Amino acid sequence: MTYDPALANLAIELTRHHVGSAHPDAPVVPSGRTRPARIAAARLRMAGSLRAAAGWVEPSPAKVCQPS
Repeated sequence: MTYDPALANLAIELTRHHVGSAHPDAPVVPSGRTRPARIAAARLRMAGSLRAAAGWVEPSPAKVCQPS
């Protein structure tokens, strides 16, 4: 593989651009859309259902005899 100075320069500029985007005064891009309330409610219901199902299939804690 040969060394290409143009690609090295491009990599440096892209890295500076990426790192510079984390500055406190960097421009903020507003989010495009928000989810409708019904989708948010459906997600909460689904998460609760999945959590309940996970509780049903979770193995019980092991019963271990501890010496007194």
